[in-house]
Amino acid sequence: MDYAKELRELLRPLGIYDVDGGVSGAELSAIGVQMTVIWEALTDAEAEMQPLTACGSGLASWEALLPFVPAFVTTEGRRQAIAALLRIDSASFTVAAINDTIAGCGISAVVEEAETAMTVYVSFPGQRGEPDGLEALQARIAQIIPCHLAIEYVFVFVTWEELEALFGTWEEIEAAGGSWRVLQRVGGDGT
Repeated sequence: MDYAKELRELLRPLGIYDVDGGVSGAELSAIGVQMTVIWEALTDAEAEMQPLTACGSGLASWEALLPFVPAFVTTEGRRQAIAALLRIDSASFTVAAINDTIAGCGISAVVEEAETAMTVYVSFPGQRGEPDGLEALQARIAQIIPCHLAIEYVFVFVTWEELEALFGTWEEIEAAGGSWRVLQRVGGDGT
C-alpha cells in the first residue's frame, strides 16, 4: 500500500494543504514511506505469529513452545505438524485429534477405538512385525494418548499363506535368513 498517496488523497479535499508539492508534499511523502515500512513489518509479524502462515522465525518460535518435536518435510507439513501438536490439550480425546497429533510427531501409527471400553488399538500400517525402536515409540505414544485409556498394540506378521506363496520349501526359508524376525517382515516392506 502506498501510504503517501493515501495521505494525499485524505487531505486533498480540505484544500488548505499543497499535498503534491512544497513542504507539505515532502512531509507527506516522508511520513508515507515510514508508514509503509511499519505496515510491512506489522504484516510480516502477523504472518509469523500464526502457525499456518508463518515461514521462518515464527515456526521456530512455535516449535520452542511445544512439548514434542514436530516431524515435517515441507514448510506446509511443518505448519500442519505444529497445528496438530498445538491441539494437544485436556479435550483432545477424539480419535481424529489423537491421530493428528501422532502424525504431527512423525510417528507412522494409527489409533482406533477397541471393542473393550476405555481401550484403543495402535497399529503401524505398512510395517511388518514390531517397528524398530518400539520402546521409544510406545513411550512417546503413551504421552499423547489420554492417560485414562489402555493401549493395545497391534502388529501385522507374515501369514502361512504368504510364506507358502514366497517359499516352496523349508530350505528356501532357511536360505532367506531363517530367523522368525526376518520371516515376520517378508512380503510387507520388501526386506
